[in-house]
Amino acid sequence: MLEGKNKFQHLELIRNDIRKFKKDNELNNVIVLWTANTERFALELPEVNDTFENLMKSIKENHPEIAPSTIFALAAMQENCVFINGSPQNTFVKGIKDAPYPGLLIGNDFKTGQTKFKTSFIDFLTSAGIKPRSCVSYNHLGNNDGKNLASEKQFKSKETSKSECIKDLLDNSLLYDPRKPEEYPDHTVVIKYVPNAGDSKKAIDEYTSEIFMGGEHTFVSYNVCEDSLLAAGIIIDLIVLSELMTRISFKRNNHDWQKLEGVCSFLGYLTKAPESKGPVINSLPRQRACI
Repeated sequence: MLEGKNKFQHLELIRNDIRKFKKDNELNNVIVLWTANTERFALELPEVNDTFENLMKSIKENHPEIAPSTIFALAAMQENCVFINGSPQNTFVKGIKDAPYPGLLIGNDFKTGQTKFKTSFIDFLTSAGIKPRSCVSYNHLGNNDGKNLASEKQFKSKETSKSECIKDLLDNSLLYDPRKPEEYPDHTVVIKYVPNAGDSKKAIDEYTSEIFMGGEHTFVSYNVCEDSLLAAGIIIDLIVLSELMTRISFKRNNHDWQKLEGVCSFLGYLTKAPESKGPVINSLPRQRACI
């Protein structure tokens, strides 16, 4: 437990812990994995976290919009480590993405059960020429994650992560007129804390679509996810694959070979809200093909 409220001191302590861990265990590389509870969304503000310089200044001033996960991510980058964000909050504010350090940033939020099915099914519907008009996702669970998400501020982080995952899948001008936003489907996410459910997350999805001659098609799924066990497998995959990413070098034309650094979007297959330097891809087959 890091004591006190001095955020810059915390940053230096975390960096020292990484160096000590690396030395004590005679390691070449360290991967830092964030599996802590969901934080509230941080406000991305001018002169606070919009550039690396402002981010460092705000850390030294103990600004309230600098989240613990952002401090961990920066410490990992400064020590040339991979940082994986397994939670849905916006850890990678612009100031982090602009940091002049080589460490890889991977995230956000482990893609375990419901979201993996949702992106596959919406992709199937639109590819088949079926027009989704509404998608309603309901979850209840009883573990500590569920308890934390009962707080409105933390729930907003999760809601955003789950809601953003189908946006690019609906980018189909044959089904939706970009000039008519009312044509796009309603998308609602509900998460409830039910202690009796324990680690078994119950997920119910209802998809209502428009079909031929104005007809309507409804598909409902019920899914029981062992939350921690599903996440554990993804954690191992992320660690193995992120280490692989550190060994990849590339070059453009006649330029020198260089390593991947900063935001790494190649592992979006394993995260709900993948960070990307370019257009975000949420189609599960395309994400898998990328790996």
